[in-house]
Amino acid sequence: MSKRKGVYAAKAKRATHMLFFRRHMKPGVKGWELNKSLGSDYPKVLEVLDDYLKNLDLKVKTVFEEKKTPVAKPTVEELDKARYYITLRGDLTPKEAKMIGWRIDDLAGLAVAIAYIISKKGQAMRKDLEDVLGKKLPGWKVGLNIDRYIRYGYLTEDDNAQLYLDWRTRAEVDQKALFDMLLNVEKQTELTESIEETVEEGTEGPNDDDEEQASIEPEDQQEEK
Repeated sequence: MSKRKGVYAAKAKRATHMLFFRRHMKPGVKGWELNKSLGSDYPKVLEVLDDYLKNLDLKVKTVFEEKKTPVAKPTVEELDKARYYITLRGDLTPKEAKMIGWRIDDLAGLAVAIAYIISKKGQAMRKDLEDVLGKKLPGWKVGLNIDRYIRYGYLTEDDNAQLYLDWRTRAEVDQKALFDMLLNVEKQTELTESIEETVEEGTEGPNDDDEEQASIEPEDQQEEK
């Protein structure tokens, strides 16, 4: 191993310790902390670590908390203010989700909650979300589930009962992919309902005019009689 590779390997090991072991109220590490511990080349170190984690189906996730993800290449200042996590690279199967305590309807409720808040430009009144979830979940579960989403860090609530997306949603959820998926599901549902309505209309019995016309015999048949 070359000296340069050895240096990056040692730094990647230190970065792993910082990212895996929780050191604050929130998981993850700020960019400036990595800069202080690993040096100004920490973005390169994270690339090396991310490449290694691929075989474990994990990845290093960068979350820009101060504002939306930069359109252009992020600046050093933006990287230093960002928070870094280690998250799943792929998706949990329904069986895996159940093993960690999540029911399918709870996950569906979380997806709806996140998508609804996104559609409201990042904030929504708790009562409005409760009304939306009440159409998807049993009434007694709605409040409990929202509290659970808050407790697990997916949502946060202020003193005015206003809900926002919290750190875990930004770290774990591909918000655009989720929103697009729900839109496609809604379109497919509308298409299915439209097809069903068309089929029902096509299979309806003859109307009164048809019955009256069917009861009139042709003139040639009446002459034969």
